[in-house]
Amino acid sequence: MTDSLSALRASVLDANVEIARRGLAPFTFGNASGIDRERGLVVIKPSGIAYDALRAEDLVVADLNGDVVKGSLRPSSDLRTHLVLYRAFESIGGVVHTHSHFATVWAQSGREIPCFGTTHADHFHGAIPITSQLSRDEVTGDYEANTGYAIERRFAGMDALRMPAVLVAGHASFCWGHDVTAAVETAAVLEEVARMAYDTVVLNAAAEPIPPLLLDKHFFRKHGTGAYYGQPRED
Repeated sequence: MTDSLSALRASVLDANVEIARRGLAPFTFGNASGIDRERGLVVIKPSGIAYDALRAEDLVVADLNGDVVKGSLRPSSDLRTHLVLYRAFESIGGVVHTHSHFATVWAQSGREIPCFGTTHADHFHGAIPITSQLSRDEVTGDYEANTGYAIERRFAGMDALRMPAVLVAGHASFCWGHDVTAAVETAAVLEEVARMAYDTVVLNAAAEPIPPLLLDKHFFRKHGTGAYYGQPRED
């Protein structure tokens, strides 16, 4: 195995441990993956293995067709969803799926998460979208791949890095980023804004999303060519 793929495996291991450590994936309710774009290989958590028992050598390496090229364990049952996302969003390098409490509550309610405040706007350019319910044929067919296709349809015309998260109706959330570490951070922020939005609705059922001007101000001061939040990156 090349050094770059070994490094990716280490990053994916850390990401899976981290989603458990942050309380985003109780039991084995979640998985994280990363992709080596040059080789077209994806590293993902094996199915049903406890996070505290994971080792780097346990992680499964698969190609973009879903064929396992390294690893003796069965890959996560969500692998085919991850693969659809990697094919659909060429700018992303990592995917995280969790059943974190508040994000899942919104998914189960069939509601997108409104952008009620600037904390949300700092990270997501608008409401967190939700997919349509899968049809009977989609559920009984290639369910995991069809989950990915439902996300892909929902993101038609959208920038996946301006909106690096989605709710799957009746299911839970998927997040992504330029690498798997960024995807974990997005999943953590998503859960926080989901909790804030839930509490906002509890306190004021008539609460309205913030105005577009304020949304744009907060999002673009942290993202894009005109961003000025934080310190300059050294190349």
